[in-house]
Amino acid sequence: MTLWRADLLSDTVTRPTPAMRQAMARAEVGDDVFGEDPTVQALQERVAGLLGHEAALFTPSGSMANQLGLRLHVRPGEELLCDSLAHVVRAELGAAAAFSGITSRTWTAPRGLLDPPDPIALLQTGVGPYQVCTSLVVVENTHNFGGGTVQPLWAIRQVRAATRPRGVAMHLDGARLWNAHVASGVALAEYAAHFDTVSVCLSKGLGAPVGSLLVGSADAIAEARIWRKRFGGGMRQVGILAAAGLYALDHHVERLADDHARAQRAARAFADAAPGCVDPETVETNIVVLTTTDTGWSPAELVAAVAAKGVRGYAAGPEALRLAWHLDVDDAATDYAIDVVTTLLRARPTP
Repeated sequence: MTLWRADLLSDTVTRPTPAMRQAMARAEVGDDVFGEDPTVQALQERVAGLLGHEAALFTPSGSMANQLGLRLHVRPGEELLCDSLAHVVRAELGAAAAFSGITSRTWTAPRGLLDPPDPIALLQTGVGPYQVCTSLVVVENTHNFGGGTVQPLWAIRQVRAATRPRGVAMHLDGARLWNAHVASGVALAEYAAHFDTVSVCLSKGLGAPVGSLLVGSADAIAEARIWRKRFGGGMRQVGILAAAGLYALDHHVERLADDHARAQRAARAFADAAPGCVDPETVETNIVVLTTTDTGWSPAELVAAVAAKGVRGYAAGPEALRLAWHLDVDDAATDYAIDVVTTLLRARPTP
C-alpha cells in the first residue's frame, strides 16, 4: 500500500481513529433488518433530531441514501431537476434511470452555486400526457464538483417557495452538509427544513468508515426501508458501524473548521503560484478545485506529477484537479502538499 505524504484524493479516504475503533468494538448490536439494532436506532434518532425531521434510515452509502430519496418522490417516467455537476447525475452511474425509471434535466451552475431562476424556469407541471412532469428538484450542499460550494439559504428558500405550490418535492444531497453548517453557521435543521428528504454522509469529513442516512417524514422513511431492502441494502448487526457514526457526531463535526482553514491556506498559495488557477475567495470549505487550463498541465499530468512526490489528487474533469482536506491531513501534510503543488505550478512543463 502506498504511504502518501498528503492524501488529498477525497475526504472518503479517512481511517477510523483509535478512539472510534474502541467505540465500534463496544457497540451493542442486533439485527437491523428487523429493526432490532439499538445502536442503529440511536444513530437514526440522533440524526433525525439534528436535522429536524421525524425519522432517519441508516444506509451503507451516500449513493443509496440519495437513490432512496429520489425513488420516494419520482415515479417511473417522471423527472428530477438538478444542476449539471450534481452528484446524483454525474457520479451515481445512472442509478436513478437504471433502478427507478427516472428521467433527468439539468441546468448549468458555475461552481454548482444555486441560482433560483435556473431550476424554477425548468419546472414543468400539469402538462398532461404530452410532456414529462417534474416531480423533484435536487440541491447539493456543499457542492462536491463545484469545489465545496456552500448553498445560500436565501436561494434554497426561493426554490422551495416555487416548488411547494406546484406539488414538486425537494431532496437535499447533504453528503457534506456538516461542512456547510460549520462554514456558514447555519443550523443543520434550518437547511433541512426546506426539503422533503435529506441525505447526510458519515464517511467523508466526519471520518466514519462507512455509512449515510436519509431523513424525512415517518411515512417516507418507512417506505424507504422497504426500498432499501429491495436495493440490497438491508444490513444485520450494523451497530458496529453506527457506533462510528455516533462517535463522529460527538467528536468530528466542529473540527471540520480545521480542514476548511487548511484548504483556504493552500488555495491562496496555489493562486500565488499560478494566478487564475483558483480564486481563494470561492474556497469555502474543504475542497480546492484547480483549473489547469493556463498552467501548462493537464489534470492527468498534474495528478501523476504530484503523486510521484507523495501527494494524491483527483482529476475531476478535462481542466480540473480536485484536492480534498480531511482529518487525516494535518498542518505538516498541508505544508508539504503546498510545497509540491506550487513548485510544479511554477515549473510549467515545456510543450
